[in-house]
Amino acid sequence: MKNTFGNSLQYTIFGESHGPYIGCVLDGLMPGLKIDTDFINHQLDLRRPSGKISTARVEADQFQIASGAYNGYTTGTPLCILIPNAVQHSKDYSKTANLARPGHADFTAECKYKGFQDFRGGGHFSGRITAALVAAGAIVIPALNKKGIIIGSHVKSCGGIEDLSFSENTEELKKQIKALNQKNFAVIEEASEAKMKARIEEVAAEGDSVGGILETAIVGLPAGVGEPWFDSLESLISHAVFSVPAVKGIQFGSSFDKVNLKGSEYNDEFRMDGDKVITTSNNNAGINGGITNGMPVLFSCAVKPTPSIYKKQNTIDFKEHKNSELQIEGRHDPAIIHRARVVIDSVTALVLYDILQSTFGSNWFALDCQDSKD
Repeated sequence: MKNTFGNSLQYTIFGESHGPYIGCVLDGLMPGLKIDTDFINHQLDLRRPSGKISTARVEADQFQIASGAYNGYTTGTPLCILIPNAVQHSKDYSKTANLARPGHADFTAECKYKGFQDFRGGGHFSGRITAALVAAGAIVIPALNKKGIIIGSHVKSCGGIEDLSFSENTEELKKQIKALNQKNFAVIEEASEAKMKARIEEVAAEGDSVGGILETAIVGLPAGVGEPWFDSLESLISHAVFSVPAVKGIQFGSSFDKVNLKGSEYNDEFRMDGDKVITTSNNNAGINGGITNGMPVLFSCAVKPTPSIYKKQNTIDFKEHKNSELQIEGRHDPAIIHRARVVIDSVTALVLYDILQSTFGSNWFALDCQDSKD
């Protein structure tokens, strides 16, 4: 398994769901970036489960920055974040060690790692590992914010309940993003939260689960960022987003929604707004030829229903090579989408930092170095 991603900024994730630690190493951060530990804790809080709509496994996520930082700033050497696992219930998985849980990576992990994998809680394939991605993203998000780049996601739909879409007005969109980034359950329309939570609780009572769609917006990216062909901005974001467990699809702008329109209806016409270039619509999500045009970048991703459900299911015993039945135990989310949104924001931020540093050089983020010398 390849666990490292990025070019100018490389990030490596490690650990297992029931191991002593999970973590991330960031290599390529410029020296002098201020580390906001309160913000890291805030981001981890957004991912943390709570209430009847989430798993009962609640980790404190008391992270440690083991290297690459001094006096509250990055040093420029590899930065390592460690997050301890403290509340594992490994015995919950002993009865099903050789059974392929439908929708999980148990069988494929067995094929790849020849039986040497840590199966407990999904091991390295567990959504637990995304806590490390959230902590890593929280290192670079403040640097992006100081350059006027903001990222936010909301639960566009969950279990058939719809939220409003992002505003087409950029100033209103900025306000929506800032509000969403303070919410534990990220929806634009307040009434949507109660309806979605009720739906999640309903299926949880049945021993089942639901999925949905996350909508993400990036505002403030300068024009000219991205490469044609293999390192287009869509390619890099998609690559990172598909690494998040349960993500099964992605679209940029209006791609699937409006693909049957005529070109004259779908094209985004260019206009001048004073000295600024804008488009009158944004069906192409602020990207042409893999490169940003200065308009907001918008994408949506499909998050499948959580595969861990309490209903009896048919499966196989991959050690005995026979059909079997499965009734899982343990602590599981009836929906993961509301917790996944900060993970999507985080991997998006890591991609953006990487490509912006590659495009403009590390000095483009030289925002706090003078502070560090004072």
